[in-house]
Amino acid sequence: MTVRDYNAAVEFVDRHVAEGRADKTAFVDPSRNLTYGELRDQVARVGPMLARLGVEQENRIALVMLDTVDFPVLFWGAVRAGIVPVLLNTRLTVDQYRYLLEDSRSRLVFVSSALLPMIQEAAVDLPHLRHVVVVGGGPPETPRFDTLLAAENEGAAPAQTCADDVAYWLYSSGTTGMPKGVMHVHGSPRMVAQKAGVGRVGYREDDIVFSAAKLFFAYGIGNAMICPMWVGATTVLYPERPTPQTVFETLRAFNPTMFFAVPTLYAAILNDPNCTRELASRDWRICFSAGEPLPAHIGQGWKERFGLDIVNGVGSSESGHLFLTNVPAAVEYGTSGIPIDGYRLKLVDEAGDEVGDGEIGELWVNGPTIACSYWNQLEKSRRTFVGEWLRTGDKYVRRADGVYLYTGRADDMFKVSGIWVSPFEVEDALTSHPRVLEAAVIPLEDNEGLVKPKAFVVLDKHGAEEDRILFEELKVHVKRSIGPWKYPRWIEFVEELPKTASGKIQRYLLRDAPTNFGADEP
Repeated sequence: MTVRDYNAAVEFVDRHVAEGRADKTAFVDPSRNLTYGELRDQVARVGPMLARLGVEQENRIALVMLDTVDFPVLFWGAVRAGIVPVLLNTRLTVDQYRYLLEDSRSRLVFVSSALLPMIQEAAVDLPHLRHVVVVGGGPPETPRFDTLLAAENEGAAPAQTCADDVAYWLYSSGTTGMPKGVMHVHGSPRMVAQKAGVGRVGYREDDIVFSAAKLFFAYGIGNAMICPMWVGATTVLYPERPTPQTVFETLRAFNPTMFFAVPTLYAAILNDPNCTRELASRDWRICFSAGEPLPAHIGQGWKERFGLDIVNGVGSSESGHLFLTNVPAAVEYGTSGIPIDGYRLKLVDEAGDEVGDGEIGELWVNGPTIACSYWNQLEKSRRTFVGEWLRTGDKYVRRADGVYLYTGRADDMFKVSGIWVSPFEVEDALTSHPRVLEAAVIPLEDNEGLVKPKAFVVLDKHGAEEDRILFEELKVHVKRSIGPWKYPRWIEFVEELPKTASGKIQRYLLRDAPTNFGADEP
């Protein structure tokens, strides 16, 4: 899509008022509701507010915000004004925030009141940052978003932008280092909504959407803002970190028709006996999972308890949202499904040559929502964005019927006895054991210098049994599930696994951890 006169906010916000949805609820959070008409009026006043604070078109502003109705106001208000919102994770450290604010050269940062002290500390003496603005209340000496917006009596016309102008940034989740700024253009959101939202997932205007995955990363913003807003649906926002209990409170209160989460949360819900079918949403018609591959036993357990499949999908910060999913009406657990219409996929070997069906290869993706590049990361941009293709860094196998099966990250795969082993496959086998809640697998050299799998295991809440009996039981369980050479030779029982804030396991942090049980075995 290349249009010289196009502003994404006009289609996603103004259009709904023109089409008669001004009085329909667009967003609801625990404190208030916002109709499409109210959203349009507030979005139009954000541009003048930002101009009064010295922000010009193509400048960047950082959003470090919990999921409330203020988030879409500021996001679309900036986009409408031709200003670039930079979405930052709400679960980082002071040093990480300082790095991201400095890296993005944001002129302003809008921050939820609960996160204000961290951002104030991170922002000290940053040369490009003019103001820290608090959202949702705060100390009187700090500029407040509600006061600043209320001071603007009239909205402004949309900025003159084109479909290829940068509209917003995401930051990659940084599983192996500092996050990278991922730049998306004005033309991308409509393609996300049309291809993934309407074409594959099946959003409708009468839907009520609840995404436990947050707005600050690609999966969440697609689920809870871009796709539902395209069709004029209603989104329920929950600002706090979701737990099984708070998720079910939200399901009971709002009866959403669509629910989006990551595999870890689905597993936690299944492990909570208080989360029953009777207490779930009465009206939900689809449950969706992405962010990490969905283990088959979680999907099967969910279907048994709640009578509804979990649809598994794949996307990334670089792709903007989803590009590969199960078909909702024909879920097949243990697979990633088929490409979404409009996306082309290929699998390549280490030499860059395409591999055939049944062979492991790195997944490359071509599609209409791929980011233009990383910010100020030329070498990494050239390595990741290869012509019209995006290198995902994920290893897959394609079946003859076109269905893709995930085998692991390219940098996590390793060989045992000359045969490739996928950490994900071993983790999936471990978590299918009734005592195992989560697992992570890494390669480790034995006394002979040979590489073997080592596992880190989180047991269920009934208490850890760090003993030789359970270790032996898990070894046998993996051997029977996926093959005798893939079982973990060592197991470390842990209380939790290191993860990014978006829920991805940081395996590299486990490399130097000690071991509870294990022996050098062939």
